[in-house]
Amino acid sequence: MSDILLRVTDLARTFDVSRPWLNRVLEGAPRQLLKAVDGVSFEIPRGQTFSLVGESGCGKSTVARLVVGLYRPSRGSISIDGSDLAAMSREQQQPVRRKLQMIFQDPYASLNPRWRVSSIIAEPILAHRILSDRTAIQKRVDELLRQVGLNPADGSKFPHEFSGGQRQRISIARALASKPEFLVCDEPTSALDVSVQAQILNLMKDLQRELQLTYLFISHNLAVVYHMSDTIGVMYLGRLVEVAPARTLFAAPQHPYSRLLLDTLPDLDMTGRERVPVAGEVPNPINPPTGCAFHPRCPLANDRCKRERPETKPAVTGTLVACHAVEEGRSQEMPAAA
Repeated sequence: MSDILLRVTDLARTFDVSRPWLNRVLEGAPRQLLKAVDGVSFEIPRGQTFSLVGESGCGKSTVARLVVGLYRPSRGSISIDGSDLAAMSREQQQPVRRKLQMIFQDPYASLNPRWRVSSIIAEPILAHRILSDRTAIQKRVDELLRQVGLNPADGSKFPHEFSGGQRQRISIARALASKPEFLVCDEPTSALDVSVQAQILNLMKDLQRELQLTYLFISHNLAVVYHMSDTIGVMYLGRLVEVAPARTLFAAPQHPYSRLLLDTLPDLDMTGRERVPVAGEVPNPINPPTGCAFHPRCPLANDRCKRERPETKPAVTGTLVACHAVEEGRSQEMPAAA
């Protein structure tokens, strides 16, 4: 059995956002293609958490949906425990898909408001034909409710009778119902209060240790990512610009974008260090800049950055970085992040 549970290689997804064919013919307009994900590669060892961070629109959630099979990749492979999902039909994927589940961002929209909680949690058990006996299914549902900190009596209620944090616990129980090895967590705490976020994150960490789960964690909250992650991938406009262990990234970020992101964190130590805000807007992904996509906002950009797209290469710290400034040793010209 391989130590790598998930391996993503050169993953890409392009959406056709063109106007209708007749409009394009009459107006002489070309097709418009949006590269939501453009050549992303990473791997996650068993029992660890890999997090994707970045501004809204960078492609994090699209990667999550590609991994769980909600989208088909335009290019690349998604290998789970040695099985390439991208090369399989829906029928061939079925045994592998039982190993993975997803926790969605909105804990209310992801639950059927017409179903009782026990039916919601039992759905994966029935869909994957794990159990057929009603008594055994109910026993498993009660066990899952206890596991996430709820009462078995809550199974008879509807989702609207719970708070946001309790609804997310129900979503986690449903995700665990098929006994998965891998969970994709798409901003699972962003819709919750701060105190409730901490409870849900601690629950997820406890479940990971207890059940040996592997997480792909999507978030834009750097404090949450630091608490949850073993490894972090920083995304910008559909590409990974830096991949590093969590502690290394926060202690010594290499890519200018990573540094600017970390500068948005409060300086609790009151060091008085000059902080550089993330200037400008994320470029239009339909018409991205030439060369490095970050160069219009980068304080270290030069002519090479505008012409040549950087490739991902190991940096001095052992992290993987796609940046000409890091490669040329110019990154020290920028103030370091805390």
